[in-house]
Amino acid sequence: MKVGVLTGGGDCPGLNAVIRSVVRKGVQEYGFDFVGLRDGWLGALQGQVVPLGIADVRGILPRGGTILGSSRTNPLKHEDGVLRVRDTLAAHEVDALVVIGGEDTLGAAEELSRHGVKLVGVPKTIDNDVVGTDSTFGFDTAVGIATEAIDRLHTTAESHMRTLVVEVMGRHSGWIALHAGVAGGANVILVPERPFDIDQVCAWVRSRFRTHYAPIVVVAEGAKPKEGQMVLKDRTLDEYGHVRLSGIGEWLAQEISQRTGSDARTTVLGHVQRGGTPSAFDRWLATRFGLHAVDAVKKGDFGTMTALRGTEIVRVPLTEARGRTKQVDPSLYDEFSVFFG
Repeated sequence: MKVGVLTGGGDCPGLNAVIRSVVRKGVQEYGFDFVGLRDGWLGALQGQVVPLGIADVRGILPRGGTILGSSRTNPLKHEDGVLRVRDTLAAHEVDALVVIGGEDTLGAAEELSRHGVKLVGVPKTIDNDVVGTDSTFGFDTAVGIATEAIDRLHTTAESHMRTLVVEVMGRHSGWIALHAGVAGGANVILVPERPFDIDQVCAWVRSRFRTHYAPIVVVAEGAKPKEGQMVLKDRTLDEYGHVRLSGIGEWLAQEISQRTGSDARTTVLGHVQRGGTPSAFDRWLATRFGLHAVDAVKKGDFGTMTALRGTEIVRVPLTEARGRTKQVDPSLYDEFSVFFG
């Protein structure tokens, strides 16, 4: 059997660990041959297929990013996209695919599965917003990076007695903001699931200053004020219909300065959150996902994805992950409100 592997969407720490474990187990235990599709679904559309053997995956476990490249290409948005993907697989005699990606990549995979493409999905996203799995690899690394940044910003905020607004990733879900904000001792945490009151934010800022400490405000990029919409720098859309988010941090800093009469600055962590070497947990989880994904291929359990449930890796239908995002439960967010202000 020949199996293709592709990585789609934004890069993420742990992708190479999945590729490595899929290939190692597939070759050593099942005698599979492997190829990689370059740049996600773009490679599937354009026939960009490369050999992928054990020698190609040696030493990649601690590396960030993906050796196969990635893109936000949506094959369903291209003319004859499904047919072109199937033609690529047929031309290279690929019997099945392992598709590693987030909600958009897996959504396209689920549709292709409906059209007869044999595939197994592996969920990845630093946002931790894929439904059906308790966690995704990349999330732990992103939280660690954001927490370290917040720890460092405390000292400069207090040296100058100014508010520092830290903007982190999180389009529709505030998992990074909540976890890193709590771990980093932030005084305000703002998430997409809970539209915020700017007057309340400023009240928390003033309260912090009254204790002779400087406030740290952590905000997810998709958070929005009650009276407005998402704050955007750019309204262009990708092939999945998503806008490029950014700007809420700058807007918040300006509003805090104007309303409180104190200095406020913004730090946008951006892509640094998903770059670099994966954490130990993300390497562990990604490796397990890869091992179980190739088992699913061997058993012919197509149209499914690997998922973490407690400490067990299970398989769930791809339909479970499509069209929904896993969001922060309001009660979980409220647990930490005692630390605000």
